[in-house]
Amino acid sequence: MDHVRNGMSAADLGAHGWSKPWSDDAGGACVEAMKLPDGRVALRQSTDPGGPALIYNRREIESFIQGTKAGAADFLLQP
Repeated sequence: MDHVRNGMSAADLGAHGWSKPWSDDAGGACVEAMKLPDGRVALRQSTDPGGPALIYNRREIESFIQGTKAGAADFLLQP
């Protein structure tokens, strides 16, 4: 896992292990997530599986999820 870095091609992480915990009604475009063996999480755009992967450590992804649950991102949904 030493070669895993933020912005690398998601295809380099392999085709298996990706899941779609979030999806939309806009033609199947969604964020896909993969838990890496070292505990980090990779995110990619489903419509561009070979595009860049965003890599987050456990603390970062935990903070994101907790903040979202608490409403910290609600401003993104407001017009």
